[in-house]
Amino acid sequence: MNNYDVIVIGGGPAGLAAAIQAKKDGAEVMLIERENRLGGILKQCIHDGFGLVRFEEKLSGPEYAERFIDEFNSLGIKALTLTFVTKIAKTADGFEIHIVNRKGTAVYNCNALVLATGCRERTAKQVFIHGTRPSGVFTAGTAQHFTNLLGELPAKKCVILGSGDIGLIMARRLTLEGCKVLGVYEAKPTPSGLTRNIHQCLNDYDIPLYLSHTVTRVFGDERLEAVEISQVDEKMRPIAGTQKTVECDALILSVGLIPENELAETLGVEMDSGTKGPVCDEKLMTTVDGIFSCGNALHVNDLVDYVSESGETAGAAAAAYKKAKRRTVRLERGNGIMSLVPQMLDLNGTTEAVTVYFRSSAVVNNCSLKITVDGKDVFRKKYAFLRPPEMERLVIDFSAFGLTPDSKILFETEVTEK
Repeated sequence: MNNYDVIVIGGGPAGLAAAIQAKKDGAEVMLIERENRLGGILKQCIHDGFGLVRFEEKLSGPEYAERFIDEFNSLGIKALTLTFVTKIAKTADGFEIHIVNRKGTAVYNCNALVLATGCRERTAKQVFIHGTRPSGVFTAGTAQHFTNLLGELPAKKCVILGSGDIGLIMARRLTLEGCKVLGVYEAKPTPSGLTRNIHQCLNDYDIPLYLSHTVTRVFGDERLEAVEISQVDEKMRPIAGTQKTVECDALILSVGLIPENELAETLGVEMDSGTKGPVCDEKLMTTVDGIFSCGNALHVNDLVDYVSESGETAGAAAAAYKKAKRRTVRLERGNGIMSLVPQMLDLNGTTEAVTVYFRSSAVVNNCSLKITVDGKDVFRKKYAFLRPPEMERLVIDFSAFGLTPDSKILFETEVTEK
């Protein structure tokens, strides 16, 4: 059978949740995954801390994934693994998905498409580190793969650039395996990872964190021998004369994630500069009717529980999708808001309980999130603090605001008095 109601691309936590929910809602579903096993990045995340929101348990990444994989299999959902999508075409009846795998090429058709393609890590060249190209320069995810799945220690003495969560977790993991982590260097004046990971992964193991510092050069021919560290100014530009050389045999990069949306872009889906993912409505349908986005392809989440939540939202909406004219209004980012999801609402749908995710653009204390409609305050929530690494989630009843397609809806932060 080559015709499906819903096809999900990506077999990580978002794709699994989307496929399961769509199947439960009566859709005929197929999932396409480029790796040989389902589970996505969770397969190599052997540390715990997953599932605290969803299951109220402390699970490892594989344990969290296994719960969804078991349910996926019990529902009899078809999965194509080691399969790559080469082309997607919009048709009068839906979408045409061209794939290639060990059996050859094939074309599948669907009414609705869910993109759960996840994200990838930035590399050394994408953050302008100069020098030679020796072995020993790894992204944090690659180092995690070597250590947790292959059982190979990639370093004896390393430097970590970037204080993102996976970098912090790998600082602890490598230390436990006998590697000397000389320090974590962060170009920003504030950490990029969750506060709990700063304490549990660095402070508990006496690993130093150097803010406003970056790696500007690497040295070595066949193998990395040293890196050059420089202090940076408020615009994150290296300060001349502050360079120092640190001897090490590995540089671990945790310098940000890029949502993988090349497939979405080929279909003309509008992208958001704040999230680097698709612009979507409250049902996570993009600007192209019938295409839904979820998980880290939509925006980088700090908890896998919210990745699964977005997958379920997209899967349910994809299963129920019927061609209909949308009447949309945009949600705009104002002062202090770095990213916001969703970016629009379909006023022909249900807007009574819309889940909104946002991140602040800076660290602020004693503040409020304020929503205005045509300049009038309609919603306000106080926060003791907001930090860019920590995504905020709230449920808002937009039906009470008297919205029209011409409404100007603005989200912004406001510092309040102590």
